[in-house]
Amino acid sequence: MGLMNDTTSKTVRNALRALDAHFRVVEIDPAFTHTAAYCARYGYPLDRSANAILVASKRPPGRNAVCVVLATTRLDVNRRVRSLLGVRKVSFAPAELTLEVTGMKIGGVTPFGLPHDLPVYVDSRIMELDEILVGGGNRSTKIYVDPEVFGRMPSVEVTRDLAVDAPRPS
Repeated sequence: MGLMNDTTSKTVRNALRALDAHFRVVEIDPAFTHTAAYCARYGYPLDRSANAILVASKRPPGRNAVCVVLATTRLDVNRRVRSLLGVRKVSFAPAELTLEVTGMKIGGVTPFGLPHDLPVYVDSRIMELDEILVGGGNRSTKIYVDPEVFGRMPSVEVTRDLAVDAPRPS
């Protein structure tokens, strides 16, 4: 079990402990909270890092989910997420809704410590790794965690094709 610092929220800390997760937390400069900026600054590989993104349905409104995908991929919102939520239209949630639903700001969203009725979809490629970097529940920490923990979380569904490969910059 990892050590938590004072900047990590009590909710995230309690969730990780309840799951008996193997993790470690690092403090970061909040200016580098977004995954690509963190990886560039701290030398961590993007292909071992994940983004946790709140999506929200537009038609019908009111259905939300957190999707966790590798930083080297792009969330398939228009096909896969729409299908998983059983809605006609879905998009990335704005900052205000993300904070309201998760209690976390964009850049710090983590799959840990979320409301129990909020579905979490994890791309199956993440499960192939021995460690994944995710948000720390705030903009000043990151969590390195063994992805096996997702298989033990009741609100998590590990799913194939949640993301598509992101185009490489030219």
